[in-house]
Amino acid sequence: MPQLDTSTWFINIVSMILTLFIVFQLKISKHSFPTHPEAKTTKMIKHLTPWESKWTKIYSPLSLPQQ
Repeated sequence: MPQLDTSTWFINIVSMILTLFIVFQLKISKHSFPTHPEAKTTKMIKHLTPWESKWTKIYSPLSLPQQ
């Protein structure tokens, strides 16, 4: 039964890791990031909706009178 030749595995794995590292570095370097990021101020805007101006009541089936 022949033995598995593992003499080339090391160079294959190292070259694959190096290639992946280079590819990811090239992909990341194409992104542009802001130099001075600033916090965005958020304003609370009050929206008037029709159901806010009147009271509503939700009846659960157990609280209804027996029929």
